[in-house]
Amino acid sequence: QVQLVESGGGLVQPGGSLRLSCAASGIIFELYTMGWYRQAPGKERELVAGISSGSRTNYADSVKGRFTITRDNAKNTVYLQMKSLKPEDTAVYYCNANYRSTWTQDYWGQGTQVTVSS
Repeated sequence: QVQLVESGGGLVQPGGSLRLSCAASGIIFELYTMGWYRQAPGKERELVAGISSGSRTNYADSVKGRFTITRDNAKNTVYLQMKSLKPEDTAVYYCNANYRSTWTQDYWGQGTQVTVSS
């Protein structure tokens, strides 16, 4: 059974930091592209950061220089280090695992709330 378990969300003041974690099971983790998405009320879900099986990364322009995505294949875990948080970062953050070859597999975590407010 595939499972993505997220942790690290919560309430933080503007300018603060949080680290989100997503632990995966039931997949060959090192073959998957991992990503963090977020969805704010009334908005569409958007990609925040992605990291490929070869550890290539990409980021939304709005978070470049502030967020860092990393993966630890030995722990089957992907992280999102968020710094200099802004109120507009407030959203539900979702972990995603994607594999594409001759077939595709796409999995999602349950989502974790990040609220940036004074």
